[in-house]
Amino acid sequence: MSKFKFTSEFPINASARMIYPYLSTASGLAQWFCHDVRLNEDKVFNFIWDNQNHYAEMNSHRTNKSVRFVFLNDQMLHEPDPNYMDFCIETSELTQEQYLRVIDYSEETDKEELDEMWYGLIQGLRDIIGG
Repeated sequence: MSKFKFTSEFPINASARMIYPYLSTASGLAQWFCHDVRLNEDKVFNFIWDNQNHYAEMNSHRTNKSVRFVFLNDQMLHEPDPNYMDFCIETSELTQEQYLRVIDYSEETDKEELDEMWYGLIQGLRDIIGG
């Protein structure tokens, strides 16, 4: 199955310190990203969309900068060439504006559909943080 690496940047009018908890915690992600997010005792995130579980590990993060989630299979095991999602908070040196760069690596190959989905999600995040 072929995979597609979607990358997009979205301006966000909020500080990295304000944005980061919405990208890196189960409670923050549950407010804008999917129906619910749970964190189990093994620190595996369970992203719930349409009553379906999607397990992921936060495999890297830099406080107030970036976070990466690598998705696991239904048995919560690693797979070769896994789907992943990166969030990276960047500041434009010219304008001092904050940007959220999203990388979504998955089987979804329709760029237009991904553009619309992420635009809607980021709009929801902006509404919550006032950015």
